[in-house]
Amino acid sequence: MRTKVVAGNWKMNKTAAETAALIAEIRAAMDGGGTAEVVVCPPFTNLQTAAEALQGSKIALGAQNMHWLKDGAYTGEISADMLKNLGATHVILGHSERRQYFAETDATVNEKTKAALAAGLVPIVCVGETLAQREANQTGAVVTGQVKAGLAGIPAPSFEKIIVAYEPVWAIGTGKVATPEQAQEVHAIIRVTLAELAGCPCVAAKVRIQYGGSMNAGNAATLLAQPDIDGGLIGGAALKPADFAAIIKAAG
Repeated sequence: MRTKVVAGNWKMNKTAAETAALIAEIRAAMDGGGTAEVVVCPPFTNLQTAAEALQGSKIALGAQNMHWLKDGAYTGEISADMLKNLGATHVILGHSERRQYFAETDATVNEKTKAALAAGLVPIVCVGETLAQREANQTGAVVTGQVKAGLAGIPAPSFEKIIVAYEPVWAIGTGKVATPEQAQEVHAIIRVTLAELAGCPCVAAKVRIQYGGSMNAGNAATLLAQPDIDGGLIGGAALKPADFAAIIKAAG
């Protein structure tokens, strides 16, 4: 059985002081229960504060992005080693907002994923189609292509160290949610693609695939009941302690 994993993507929200307060509220709301793995991903400026606030809890710390090189003349960028030094264990890569607003490509996601693995970070690799692509019946082709390109050249034994997040772009921050059946269909496609890349279904069976399109306290249970949905990459609800705790509880 794959352990469910729930990650909160805080995006560009919260100051350091607000981060400490929110983590305290999340910890209280969780009440130490549940078997799911939990990750919070605040802005880079708040990682150190978050690491201190998370001490003594089972919640892991993640970042929202990183560069693929260890150092250099890349103004404004952050390396994997810098993230680790601040206590991060996970990093979100290739989020649709990064692809849309900051020209991220499958190639850069691939380089970042390799760098994250080399540094010992757990990459949360995001894939997903736009509304236009779904309406054109291109979902399978788009998602399959993103998975293949994003994980190109990565050896099969490293696959189980990766989390894949399916985030239909049309359902992010819109209030629209894929039905459990729609989400499961794409998650199954992703798992088949992983099996093809790894050359073994047994490897793909170990990879956790999150759903990341407006999962909330009300719909989490039905989504997480699907056989190939192994958790959630949570946006807005991650900033609401009671809602985030409810999603974690639904995950087990």
